[in-house]
Amino acid sequence: MQYRLDLVLTPAEGALLRVLGMVERRGFAPCNIAGSRQPADAGRWHVQLEVSGERPPETLCRQLEKVYDCESVRIVPLEPAGVAA
Repeated sequence: MQYRLDLVLTPAEGALLRVLGMVERRGFAPCNIAGSRQPADAGRWHVQLEVSGERPPETLCRQLEKVYDCESVRIVPLEPAGVAA
C-alpha cells in the first residue's frame, strides 16, 4: 500500500535524514519526496514523502511524531497505480 506523509519539520541539520531513517527502520520504502520552506511559517520545512509498505501507517506516524525535529505528521492514503478514480 502507498501513503503520502505530510510533514512539518523544524529546519535543523539532519532533520530530513532522521525522518528518512525512521521510515526505513519501520519497514517502509520512500518512493518520492517533495518539499518547500515556508518563510511565513518561521521557515519550517513542509515535506511530502510518499512511502510504500505493508505495515499499518499509524505506527509510522506515531514514531515520526517522536522525532525531535518533526512538528506534525498527517497520513494520506494513495490509490494504487492503474486504479481509476
